Amino acid sequence: MDAMRLEPWMLRLDWREDERPFALVDLAQWPRDEPFDPLPPVPLVGLGDPADPRAAAMDVVIEPPITLEALATGIMAAPRAAAALVDLLRATYALPLREALVAESFAYAMLQGSDEHRGWTGARQSAPAAPAAPPPPPGHLHVERDGATLALLIDRPEARNAIDRALRDALFDAFTLAALDPAITRIRLAGAGRSFSMGADLTEFGTTVDPVTAHAIRMRTLPALALLPRVDALEVHVQGGCVGSGLELAAFAARLTASADAWFQLPEVGMGIIAGAGGTVSVPRRIGRSRAALLMLSGKRINARTALAWGLVDAVAEGPG
Repeated sequence: MDAMRLEPWMLRLDWREDERPFALVDLAQWPRDEPFDPLPPVPLVGLGDPADPRAAAMDVVIEPPITLEALATGIMAAPRAAAALVDLLRATYALPLREALVAESFAYAMLQGSDEHRGWTGARQSAPAAPAAPPPPPGHLHVERDGATLALLIDRPEARNAIDRALRDALFDAFTLAALDPAITRIRLAGAGRSFSMGADLTEFGTTVDPVTAHAIRMRTLPALALLPRVDALEVHVQGGCVGSGLELAAFAARLTASADAWFQLPEVGMGIIAGAGGTVSVPRRIGRSRAALLMLSGKRINARTALAWGLVDAVAEGPG
């Protein structure tokens, strides 16, 4: 790991000749009058106190429970996706929500056509097949209106509430309804069973191979886009696994609570892609760009206690509150 530690002058090397997957800076040793600009075209990783004013110039600063080794492993598993992620976060962190979601979709579509993502899908397809089991039923979203409250329940416990096309479209329709009806002042979203949602249904990955078509579909069906006018009304409670697109959507909530057994993960970079359901927009706005990058680049889980300390959730409770 020491081989990737950079001396101050090394950030001014010609990066066309530098193939390191990330740049590592020890904030305690970096001269205080030495700038970090221009940023390299790879993740800029800081070691030291996250409260150090210079930490804001980093893409990510290491902090528990995620280690440098875990972060390095995540980056090196898919360095092109990792570099694309930090470029996207740099560009969109201060953008309005809709513009940031459009940029995320472009980046996601580009990575869908990458060698890294094709390598992940190829390895998954060539893995030994598990004993045949009946596929879980399509996802169902229970929608109930009670006065000014719209209650939504993701109900696909057989698949740990993995979000398939049916659920995605139902969520889009429900959020569109809320956006069109000003009498709805509260949207409550929950998941049935032991997990809130384990993210996108992996069996649907690769069904749209053209990145341009995939982007066009997202611009017409992405639940986060329909939700944008009413994010201030959304309340979410999560339990068990809150992964991938499930977390990406939940993080838009004005109030997000979690049971003590909840855990959170964004594993997409390891698949050669990035969070593509709004997570590069929602998660950084809850926990900051550095912690969002730490979670996304490492692909590691954090528990409810860490999520509360980081601001990812607003409270830990056994039910909505």
